Amino acid sequence: MPEQSNDYRVVVFGAGGVGKSSLVLRFVKGTFRDSYIPTIEDTYRQVISCDKSICTLQITDTTGSHQFPAMQRLSISKGHAFILVYSVTSRQSLEELKPIYEQICQIKGDIDSIPIMLVGNKNDEDHNREVQTSAGEAMAKKWKCAFMETSAKTNHNVKELFQELLNLEKRRTVSLQIDSKKSKQQKRKEKLKGKFYD
Repeated sequence: MPEQSNDYRVVVFGAGGVGKSSLVLRFVKGTFRDSYIPTIEDTYRQVISCDKSICTLQITDTTGSHQFPAMQRLSISKGHAFILVYSVTSRQSLEELKPIYEQICQIKGDIDSIPIMLVGNKNDEDHNREVQTSAGEAMAKKWKCAFMETSAKTNHNVKELFQELLNLEKRRTVSLQIDSKKSKQQKRKEKLKGKFYD
């Protein structure tokens, strides 16, 4: 069965405990939990606008450990866009993104057209900061990707992060804003025109 290309797959990577799940849950459900529960892999779906039609934003929240390299490779090969999360309170968590970034380059080849966002989470914990904003910006420049600091706890820049990531997509017009003014018939016509297929 051919895979539906009207899904837009975003994969979230980062070390354990940096707040990947917290960011995703804050975005999808608007909730935040203080306790840390390690993730193996979870996928969340959110309806978004895609080329003036509706498609599904599929967010894969990956494990923070390196126990599952095959799952990591599969996530990269299926992903359309990537969020690389570190905690501003841990220099080590930024270092741990380097092999993941290299693997994305290796699997995807030309990454110029692939939306990648480097995210410094937990910027509400300034008193524990180990990674200055300028260090995150410098890494993003080196990797030629976008950069943002967020806080899942205070909901700072969470929606903006996902919107910005979608704005980086050049092959399609993807947006969190759903244009619901269209009739079902118009949507069907657009779908039949093959707008979903790359």
